[in-house]
Amino acid sequence: MAKRSGEKYHVLIDSAVKTFARTGYHRTRVADIAREAGVADGTVYIYFENKEDILVSLFQELMISFVDNLYCELVQCQNATEKLAAIIKYHLSILADNPDRARVTQIELRQIDQVINEGISKPLLKYFQLIEEVIEEGKMQRLYRQNLNTRTARKVVFGAIDEVVTCWVLSSKSYDLTALCEPVYDLLVRGLQEV
Repeated sequence: MAKRSGEKYHVLIDSAVKTFARTGYHRTRVADIAREAGVADGTVYIYFENKEDILVSLFQELMISFVDNLYCELVQCQNATEKLAAIIKYHLSILADNPDRARVTQIELRQIDQVINEGISKPLLKYFQLIEEVIEEGKMQRLYRQNLNTRTARKVVFGAIDEVVTCWVLSSKSYDLTALCEPVYDLLVRGLQEV
């Protein structure tokens, strides 16, 4: 069983993000990640079984931290509409501040096999659940339409944020991703609100 903690583990996770972002998941070798981390190749195998395990582990680590920190942001909000704004701002800000992470999550994780997909689906479900809870809260607070299908609304909310980030990652022009927080929020909240 590989180790899943310690400073070296986190250095390897960070090095994997940088390496996957720079050369792509399929072109990256475990030796490349070890070199980026400044460790011997064999050290990687103390912490990970193989390259697939590294990708799954880094996504799990990123999503656990992402959801935990987002939850802390949401407890400071007064209602579901403020929470939706916080979700959008947090999601876009985190990835704007970490372009390598954005590239890995938006591009490299989309080119994977079913085994890896299964490994990354559980942490993503926690984020989806958090969005659905905010939508349900908005319905209870009469801020959002009562006939709103929560699951479909969550797909639209996540899909909109996700697409905005993907376009930013793929763009040949540099621009401020966080400048899109307000337009995305405005578009989404008008679709959710009671009329």
